[in-house]
Amino acid sequence: MFEVLAGDVQAARERDPAARSVLEIVLCYSGLHATLAHRFHHWLWTRGMRLWARSGSQVAKWLTGIEIHPGAQIGANFFIDHGAGTVIGETAVIGDNCTLFHGVTLGGTGKETGKRHPTLEDDVTIGAHAQIIGSITIGKGTVVGAGAMVLDSIPDYCTVVGPKAYVVRRQGKRVYDFRHDKQPRMTDPAIECMLLRIRKLEAELTQTGSVSAQEAHLSQDATVEAQPEDTTETITLRQGALVDRWLNRKDSDW
Repeated sequence: MFEVLAGDVQAARERDPAARSVLEIVLCYSGLHATLAHRFHHWLWTRGMRLWARSGSQVAKWLTGIEIHPGAQIGANFFIDHGAGTVIGETAVIGDNCTLFHGVTLGGTGKETGKRHPTLEDDVTIGAHAQIIGSITIGKGTVVGAGAMVLDSIPDYCTVVGPKAYVVRRQGKRVYDFRHDKQPRMTDPAIECMLLRIRKLEAELTQTGSVSAQEAHLSQDATVEAQPEDTTETITLRQGALVDRWLNRKDSDW
């Protein structure tokens, strides 16, 4: 038990550059206080003293601002940096050497029963205010960016960002060139120019379609006019040709 507690203290010292001493970590780190309290409450939970475990976890929540259900399973060398607003659900499973920042939620999706919270494998880091929702698995060595919304399982050694989170790095290789400072905004001048250009092209296409339909109609009318029905003039010409033929007949035809 003391080895596990010492591992939590060492994890804080290694992963937080602001940590100056073990004594400072023990006295001042609410993430460590919440983790130590949880390990005791989880011990009560697994031995059937669930009301005492839940009551103790509520006291720890009031004191630290971190809510960890006593039913959650947390591995060795666990570190919660800052920690305020962090929530870890009942069926969550966290592996060894994991780090959570403030505002992280390992939550469920509605009123499901059974395993309904995430599983974090070893060496996972979850950024501030990331939401990991549902009975999904975050693979070993994965880093989840701040503010990400993760609803699907993530393979090992990936970096995921964005709401809804998507993979930008797999097995140490970048698969998408994502940059936070390059994210477009709806008020971005470049996007406004693109929208204006799209509207102009749509108007031109609509106009072109109307002209094409009009030309097709005119072409059809021209074809009809090229083969007119019998008019009075046409009938008169035909009658004159018959008269000329009758006048020029031979005498033998009489």
